[in-house]
Formats: sequence, C-alpha cells, structure tokens
Amino acid sequence: MFVDYLPLISQAALMTLGLALCSLVVGMLLAILFVSLETHRLAIINKPTAVFVALLRGLPEILVVFLIYFGTPEILELLTGNYVELGPFGCGVVALALIFASYASQTLRGAIQAVPVGQWESGAALGLSRIYTFIHIVMPQVWRHALPGLSNQWLVLLKDTALVSLIGVHDLMRQAELINTTTHQPFTWYGFAALIYLVITLLSQVIIRKLELRFTRFERGIA
Repeated sequence: MFVDYLPLISQAALMTLGLALCSLVVGMLLAILFVSLETHRLAIINKPTAVFVALLRGLPEILVVFLIYFGTPEILELLTGNYVELGPFGCGVVALALIFASYASQTLRGAIQAVPVGQWESGAALGLSRIYTFIHIVMPQVWRHALPGLSNQWLVLLKDTALVSLIGVHDLMRQAELINTTTHQPFTWYGFAALIYLVITLLSQVIIRKLELRFTRFERGIA
C-alpha cells in the first residue's frame, strides 16, 4: 500500500518545489523593486513603500495568503462588477513572493550599503559607465554579502509553502493529509513529508555553499 501512494507524493513534492522556485523568482524581482523604491530620493515614493514593506513583515504569513486568495477576488469584483475566480497556485505564488520580498529587500538594501564606495570610484576612474560598474563590479559583491540572509529566507520560504495547502494547492502537506485521511497513518505520511522537506533543505544548503564559494573567489579576484 505504501508504494501505491508514492506517485502522488512525488507529484506533490514537485508541486511544492515548483511553488517555492516560482515564489523565489517573483520574490527576488519584487525585492529589487522594493529596494529601488525605498531608496528613491522622493519621499512620496520611498515613504509609502517603506510602510507597505513594514506592513507585510508585520502580518502573519497565513493572513497574507488568505488576503491574496480571498480578498483579491472581492476587490476585483468591486472594481469591475464581475466575480473573478483566481487559481490557488497563482495566489500562493503571489502571497509567498510578497512575504519573501518584504524580508529580502532589507537584506539586499544592507548588502548594497556594505559595498565600499571605493568600488564605484574605481569604476569611474577606469572610465566605466555607472550601469556597467553596478552590474559587473558592485552586484557580485552585493550577492556575496546578501547570500547568507537570502539563503535563510529561502529556507523559510520553502517551509511556508505548507501554508498554501489551506487554500487548496495540492502540495506536499496537502497530499500527505489526504493520504492520511485514507490510510489513518499520520506518523508515516507526515514523517515521510518531513523527510522530503529535509532532503530539499540539505540540497539547497549544498547549492548555497557552492554559490558562496564562487562569490568569495570573485571578490578576492577584484580586491
């Protein structure tokens, strides 16, 4: 009987991993956007962004998921007069991406400030454009400083994917719950789900370690 449920568990694990990766990509783009807006010179831009980010960081993650999934259709109905049903996967990605971006933006902001001003001055002295200097000299150092914080936030994001099971996404936790309802073996299936989460976490740490070593070698090369 255990083997019969393995295909369902494997599909759910892929769903969880896909959800986490999609949220990571969207969240990183949003984090860069938040940093750009928060560091803008105009107060009318940076102040509302700072308040929005602080609000996201202050709300419980499950509440953000519910607000996106249940609240967005209601807002769209008020604006358009028509009820729009949103898919749970897309809402889960948006909610998790917003949560991730609210923390990652602060990590990126601190990492940018940690890069010495002399790096910009060196690029200017070599006749490099400001954009080229930022992309090829500053950003690799930013990732080096930000990677430890971002790696921790990735692991939190991975665990937060379990929250979207409450809105109907057939992720790992949702599938384990459904199988447990049929088999009445909670320790077996929840334990198996925990093992899969642990494996993904360990693999993530290996990849993160390789990235840290790569950025460290790059930083030593330009020092």
